[in-house]
Amino acid sequence: MNSRIDEGMKMETELIREGDEAKRRNSVSETNRIGYIFRDQRLVFALIGFAAAAIFFSATAWPASPPHVVQIADSFRQDESTHLPRRVAYEIHSELGRVNAGGKIPLGLKKKSLRIVVTGGAGFVGSHLVDRLMERGDSVIVVDNFFTGRKENVMHHLGNPRFELIRHDVVEPILLEVDQIYHLACPASPTNVVGTMNMLGLAKRIGARFLLTSTSEVYGDPLQHPQVETYWGNVNPIGVRSCYDEGKRTAETLTMDYHRGLGIEVRIARIFNTYGPRMCIDDGRVVSNFVAQALRKEPLTVYGDGKQTRSFQYVSDLVEGLMRLMEGEHVGPFNLGNPGEFTMLELAQRTPMKETMIDKGLYFMKVLEDQICIEEQSPNTMEHHRIIATDSSHHLDGRTPILEKTND
Repeated sequence: MNSRIDEGMKMETELIREGDEAKRRNSVSETNRIGYIFRDQRLVFALIGFAAAAIFFSATAWPASPPHVVQIADSFRQDESTHLPRRVAYEIHSELGRVNAGGKIPLGLKKKSLRIVVTGGAGFVGSHLVDRLMERGDSVIVVDNFFTGRKENVMHHLGNPRFELIRHDVVEPILLEVDQIYHLACPASPTNVVGTMNMLGLAKRIGARFLLTSTSEVYGDPLQHPQVETYWGNVNPIGVRSCYDEGKRTAETLTMDYHRGLGIEVRIARIFNTYGPRMCIDDGRVVSNFVAQALRKEPLTVYGDGKQTRSFQYVSDLVEGLMRLMEGEHVGPFNLGNPGEFTMLELAQRTPMKETMIDKGLYFMKVLEDQICIEEQSPNTMEHHRIIATDSSHHLDGRTPILEKTND
């Protein structure tokens, strides 16, 4: 019995000794590890390595400063509840970070190249606008169904990688990715309204700035002379020209509704009589009519007594005004025209007759009762000059209208 007790005590003693030995070895191991870290200043070198790595990655990381969005105050807006613009037209890099702004570019800063669509870009005015945009370095997409436009007007751009030509009727929707939309496509028919709705829908989807080319015809047969932008007009909604006039008025209404209700950036230009190269000889404009009749050695047709007044601007002046309006900060509408006036008799007796050495006289055509013969049509451009700061550099006295014959 005693021997068994002695053996148990020995075993217990051995276990205790082994446990103490294990604790001693662990303690020595921990001591050796700590000693290894502090031996030869290994800890100091490790800390220096961590610090150097942190400094390196901090120095090479790109500063991620959030863009500052410049809010554009629109002093010509008609509704104070208008939303701020949803898209950014330009992206300007400066020493203080990135500044995004739609509209004017501060002097001395390089403007970002834009991608622009011009509906009706193969037409008379549209093709001259395309020329200026291409010259500026932008990428331009022309959308035209060639109903009144001609491929010859933009043929010289076909080899340029920044130019695209799409045969398309704007009454059908189209999907494009652009920064700005110049909407010039407008036949004198109800499709004017449908096309405008489609292009406004495109502007809404992609956040593009939209410019509508309206017309002086929205004033109808005005009782105010010259016409200011705040004048509502004197319009016959069932006249022979009402399809065009009312279509443009509706287009302006839709444009402002998209602006007020959806925050779309829009611009509205009311264009007065324009002349210059690439006018179709049979487009019905008074300048082209007179020149075409003079070239054919025919009497010039004057409606009524010829005392009606019109103003005429050269196409390059109009294009300059459209571009400044698009890049500016104001919605409009703005009159784009030359405030100088001529009667139809004065116009008939000017450049075309002298230039072609023809003196066949004038043919006076009676105006029918159901036709509208607007007596006075001239823009008041004071608001336009005050805000956009453009002026007509060409006048009818010093420049002969240049026409190009059609192929047929």
